[in-house]
Parts: sequence; C-alpha cells; structure tokens
Amino acid sequence: MTTTARPLSAAAEKTPGENGSAPEPRKGAGAGNPRLRRAVRENLVAYLFLAAGVLCFALFSWYPIVRGVLLGFQQVTFAEPARWVGLDNFRRLFDDPLFLTAWQNTGYFTLLALVFGFAAPFATAVVLNELRHGRAYLRMTVYLPVMLPPIVTMLLWRQFYDPGPGLFNHVLEVFRLPAQQWLESENLAMVSLVLVSTWANMGTTTLIYLAALGGIPGELYEAAELDGASIRQRLWHVTIPQMRFILMITLLLQVIGTMQVFVEPFVLTGGGPDDATVTVLLLLYRYAFVYNDFGLASALSTLLFVVLGLFSVVYLRLTRSKG
Repeated sequence: MTTTARPLSAAAEKTPGENGSAPEPRKGAGAGNPRLRRAVRENLVAYLFLAAGVLCFALFSWYPIVRGVLLGFQQVTFAEPARWVGLDNFRRLFDDPLFLTAWQNTGYFTLLALVFGFAAPFATAVVLNELRHGRAYLRMTVYLPVMLPPIVTMLLWRQFYDPGPGLFNHVLEVFRLPAQQWLESENLAMVSLVLVSTWANMGTTTLIYLAALGGIPGELYEAAELDGASIRQRLWHVTIPQMRFILMITLLLQVIGTMQVFVEPFVLTGGGPDDATVTVLLLLYRYAFVYNDFGLASALSTLLFVVLGLFSVVYLRLTRSKG
C-alpha cells in the first residue's frame, strides 16, 4: 500500500511578510542586542571627545579669527562702544606712509632670511651628515638655540651688537677693521636682525634636513662615486633632487614664518633707525597698543591673514600632491 505525501498548504508555502504581515524579528537583533548597545556607547564617547576638541578649537581659534576680521570693519578703542565704519580702516591703512614701508621691510627681511636662513641649515646638515664622530653632540649644539627663550636670545645678541664693548666689534678690532654700528645703521640693522633670527631658528630645520639625508639610499652616492662625480656634483645631482620636496616645504614654511617677524625688531631696534626695521607685525602692535586703534590693527591683521593664507594654500597643495 502506497501513500502519497500531502502537499503543503498555501499558507505554509508563503514566505513571512506576505499579505501585509511583518516578519518576526530575529532573536538578538534590534535594541536588545548587547553588541549594538556597546557600539553605540563607544561611538557616543568618541563623538563626545571629538565635540569637546572641536569646541575648544572653535572657541580659541576660529572665533578670534572671525572676531578679528569683524573688528577690521569697526572703530574700536574699547573705551567706547564699537562703531561700524565699513572699509574706512582699510582706506586709512593705504594712506599711512608706514604701511608700504612695513611691507617693504618685511619683504626685505624675508628675502634676506631666505638667503641666509635657508642655506645655512642645509649646509650645516650636509656637513653633520658627513661626520663620523661627535655627530650627536653637534646635533645638540645646533639645536640648543631653539630651546632658549626668544627674549633671552635677543638680549644676548644685543650685547654682541653693542657698539662699545660688543663681541662683534671686538673681533673686528682684532683684525684691525673699523667698528660698526650694527643696530644703529640703516644698512646693517636688517642684516643684523636676520643673523639673529637665523641663529635662533635654524636648529629645527637642520634636524629635518638630517632626517631627510638619512633617507637617501647610499647606493646612489656609490654609483655617483664610481662615475667619478665630485662632492659638488654628488650634492647637485643626488642630494638636492632627492630632497626637492623637503626643501620646497621648508621654503614655504620659512616664508610664512619670516613674514610674521616681530620679536627681533621689537626688542633690538624698536623699528629704527628711521623706521628701517618696522615690520608688519610691529606696525600692527603700534596701531593696537600705542595708538589704541584696534580697528586699524585688525584691518592690517586681516590683510596679513590673506597674504599668509595664499602661501598656506600652496603648501597644502604641495603636501596633498606628494601624498
């Protein structure tokens, strides 16, 4: 006797969810899943930390920038309510003869800093990289000025530049050369400031160059030596091409940094002699804290922000293309 299997009913053949009925949730899914709750809790903590960092950055970085730009369009003395003046502060800036002088002096300082401050760290790094003994000690010696407070460095060099018993004039006297008015001469004052800035800041750049030199494959130098290349040829055809990107980045960073020079002229020369060392930031300081015109100072800072922003865009594009 044979038996035939009974066909499945239509209801049994239908999949869950048909006829408008929602499928039953799987066990362990949804809000009752401990893994989901743990993931939400962990992400919530991360977002809270991120929100705290963004809040601090906005409060202490973005807000001062926005506030400074707005002050550039107002007449602000903090002794009376601020008054909106539009572009009047910028017109006053362009009418001030010191405005153009400050930009010219800043550009001259930047140019001299590139001549001295860009070449000196690279040459120092190349020499230190070739040494076999005492390299660690010399690295520390080169970096030591960076660890000194800027005001200490300026006061130390002021003693060196003293027209009477100063160290530099004493050295000139040993070689029977005439003494110089280092900080009182219009021709030597800016050069003197650049020498101070180079000595005080070259340590960091030198260490960056040393790290980059250590990453150049030694096989390239060996091949160049086998081809009979001299030291100058190896430097020009191997070292510089391999460090082209690092050199370009440090060049842009140095331009951005030197255009914000303030401590050197403020402490050593006060902008003199005859406004020969008045820089943009020093003029900004005078507007704000000497003339009590914070609106004019904010207008100048806005212009400086725009100029430095252009260099920053170039820097970001270079680093992004390299990445």
